[in-house]
Amino acid sequence: MTTRLREAAGWVGQVLAWSAVFATTAVLLAAVVVPRVAGATPYTVLTGSMSPTYPPGSLVVVRPVDPASVGTGTVITFQRESGRAEVVTHRVTAVGMTTAGELRWTTRGDANGAEDATAVQPEQLRGAVWYALPWLGHVNNAVTGRTRALLVQAASLGLAAYAVWALASAALDRRRATRPVRPRGGARRATT
Repeated sequence: MTTRLREAAGWVGQVLAWSAVFATTAVLLAAVVVPRVAGATPYTVLTGSMSPTYPPGSLVVVRPVDPASVGTGTVITFQRESGRAEVVTHRVTAVGMTTAGELRWTTRGDANGAEDATAVQPEQLRGAVWYALPWLGHVNNAVTGRTRALLVQAASLGLAAYAVWALASAALDRRRATRPVRPRGGARRATT
């Protein structure tokens, strides 16, 4: 009975460990690798203006888009003021043109009761929301710059070390299972 419990506990432990490995890998891919490869930028939602679609703490991944493709209903990230670093993520509620033929977007947060005071110009556009990850924005805010790079490297090394350990353990278990069992101590019995 004890052997079965040990085997079950070992199996549950392996399932939990591999689940953690896969979850960590998926989060790293979605939050860091995919945006970097695709030329996208992750931003953290800081306010409730886009709730419930993107509650505070969500990580929105924004990729550049052709301004002409931005239509009503598109969620965009844009500079609040041209040339400034501060950005806002809101939904386009109307598309218009100036008398000179330049695009302008009217935006509003999903939770806001009124449109934003000023129209967004194409040079303010950072891109459209590609996908979002709930709660990861908190991590994104806490871990910045060099610290993020070090954590990604440490997580990668940790995952690689765990994979090597798991493979080595499995190989040892198989090796032990194929060894013949020899009697311990005492004289061998003769068969007649």
